[in-house]
Amino acid sequence: MKLSVLDLVSVVEGGTARAALDNSAAAARVAEECGYQRYWVAEHHGMEGLAGAATAVALAHIGQATSTIRIGSGGIMLPNHNPLVIAEQFGTLDALFPGRIDLGLGRASGADQRIMRALHKDTNRAAEDFPQDVVELQLQFAGDPRVPLQAYPAKGARPQLWILGSSLFGAQLAAMLGLPYAFASHFAPDHLDAALKIYRERFQPSAALDAPYCAAAINVVAAESDEEGQLLASSMDQAFVALRTGTPGKLKPPVPGYRDTLPPSALAMLEHVRQVSACGSVATVRAGLAAFADRTGADEIIVAASIYDQQARLRSLRLTAEAARELAVA
Repeated sequence: MKLSVLDLVSVVEGGTARAALDNSAAAARVAEECGYQRYWVAEHHGMEGLAGAATAVALAHIGQATSTIRIGSGGIMLPNHNPLVIAEQFGTLDALFPGRIDLGLGRASGADQRIMRALHKDTNRAAEDFPQDVVELQLQFAGDPRVPLQAYPAKGARPQLWILGSSLFGAQLAAMLGLPYAFASHFAPDHLDAALKIYRERFQPSAALDAPYCAAAINVVAAESDEEGQLLASSMDQAFVALRTGTPGKLKPPVPGYRDTLPPSALAMLEHVRQVSACGSVATVRAGLAAFADRTGADEIIVAASIYDQQARLRSLRLTAEAARELAVA
């Protein structure tokens, strides 16, 4: 089973952005030691609890702390940016860490109207231009003479482009362009099965990929016991509820019995958004990973989690890798 990591670079309550970035670098080192395939950082703006807004800069920090694991964006929300700038940024990362860079691209802005205005972007137009912008990035990296202005050092760089999605649109685009595809089922599970089916059925081989290759994300918190895993996951639960109720902030410490404190509407929302999860002991996580792999047939499983305590976070990565190894020999 191939495992990868998605990191939101969470800033914990009482912590700093610098500490969050250093914690992510340390987590990437552990992921590398444990044999994870890649370590991705997600772009978010206007959120004091997430330190990955300048995604390329965060990846440079993580790249310096590691040596072999692939690193990349999970993802860059391309409607927020000019493709030329992203080509420059990821061309630079490829120059620094050759053969290790992934450029995962999302169509959603991941931002509200205030942020879009601050970015001087037209949300609707930017989303409509997404397919053309992806192609422009491909042309930039290929050094295609049809590009009016060549981005340097993007020309000749070879980051692996991925299309990310939580709906059917990304699956269709990834299939049409012959690119690998990753589905964000860790927070948007509704279209998981349909999207993977469409991607595989409609895939067209390309210079980048001769057969479909897909990844799917799942929330995973591995601990010594089911009780500890559920307790650690309560920080992530609090973050989901805060985000959906318009009050995002820094990552809070675990709260025993947190779900029992929620009103029915909030609990239903949380259970829906967190339905693709495996939190608990190694045995529980192993069973959850096996069921998710059977359901999706994914070539890679991306594990995501926001854990308040850094040592518990590193232990979760190690125990999750252990669970995957046990599946491999079962």
